[in-house]
Amino acid sequence: MFNIKNYFCLALLLPFSAMAQQKEVLSLPEIIQKIDSSNIVLKTYGLRAEGYRYSADAATAWMPPMVGLGTFMMPYPFQKTMDGSDKGSVMLRLEQEIPNAKKLQAKKNYIQSQGNIEKANRAVTLNDLKAQAKMQYFNWLTAARKINVIEANERILETMKKIEEVRYPYNQSQLGTVYRAEAEIQKNRNMLLVPQGDIAQAKAYLNSLMNRPGNIDFGIDTTFEPRFIAADGYDTASLATQRKDVLRMNESIRSMQLNIEAMKLERKPIFSIQYDHMSPLSSMMPQAFSVMGMMSIPIAPWSKKMYQSEIKSMQSNISAMESERTAMLQETQGMLYGMQAQIQTMQQRIKSMEQKVIPALQKTLDASFLSYQENKLTLTVVLDNWEALNMMQLDVLDERQKLFQTIVDYEKELFR
Repeated sequence: MFNIKNYFCLALLLPFSAMAQQKEVLSLPEIIQKIDSSNIVLKTYGLRAEGYRYSADAATAWMPPMVGLGTFMMPYPFQKTMDGSDKGSVMLRLEQEIPNAKKLQAKKNYIQSQGNIEKANRAVTLNDLKAQAKMQYFNWLTAARKINVIEANERILETMKKIEEVRYPYNQSQLGTVYRAEAEIQKNRNMLLVPQGDIAQAKAYLNSLMNRPGNIDFGIDTTFEPRFIAADGYDTASLATQRKDVLRMNESIRSMQLNIEAMKLERKPIFSIQYDHMSPLSSMMPQAFSVMGMMSIPIAPWSKKMYQSEIKSMQSNISAMESERTAMLQETQGMLYGMQAQIQTMQQRIKSMEQKVIPALQKTLDASFLSYQENKLTLTVVLDNWEALNMMQLDVLDERQKLFQTIVDYEKELFR
């Protein structure tokens, strides 16, 4: 008998049952957003940029003052002194370096620019991770569609097998055709293992990109259809504004230019001040002090060679990076034109297969299956027609997967 206690337990279990049946479904933009906010590799770039910010703040700090305590003009032991002034003094020394403010600011600007390079590195890495996520998402999408095709074809095979089993007792079919139908069913079921494995692999990979355990279960939007949207143009000026690797190169060039400015300021002198206080050991001598200002001479021939050679080296590196940037933009331009032509060709090929080849094979199978139902055609002929249609449907999905890969590569080059 169903009592109130059983009803209470059932009421408690219902919410948990509903939660267990509900699976998280993530769209591609949601996955990319989670990667952007949670991926560990991307977080490291932010930490490095923050580290450079603190280093830049420290660059404007002065050197700490130096304090010294010692003797001044004190005779060695066992030496004979003539009067009290020969006893020497105890000396206290204070020394402080006074840096050039422009040099400190130039060094700070250079260190800050290193943080901008790390931010550009993050954008480049994010673009790579987005491309990986898109490809895994599209692999999952293709695998899910393959499963639908395979399961639909299995239902056709089950129908054929049942017809053969009904006809066999009446000598209208052979036992071998029953076994042939069963073999095709098992073969078809084995084909499911490949797309199921692709889905499991894509799920684990996407979880790792989102910084989640690889065994977390979730679903994707299987109604999503990747679309190819060609760019308006491929002029190098617009590509330079879109591509983050060009931005990274620009930041590297800017950082080198700031370093050159900092090195040029090395020719400016460094000042320091020194204060000495002497306390004589003889009461007959007065206390004395000494103040001295000092200045470095960086324009000396043996010292200026260091920063002059370093400046020339960085100027050469900047020229090399500018040439590399130009070559990269030209190469990308040609690559994008080629990808666009390849994608359009693949789309035409897939369209022809879907609108002409598959409908013709479907009609062939329908006609042969109708004749088979009327016992005018053997099962072997129907299975051959079925296999041709099944293989063509899977081939189209393989072609679509290649198209998706090319679209991902195209968008990766455009940094979309």
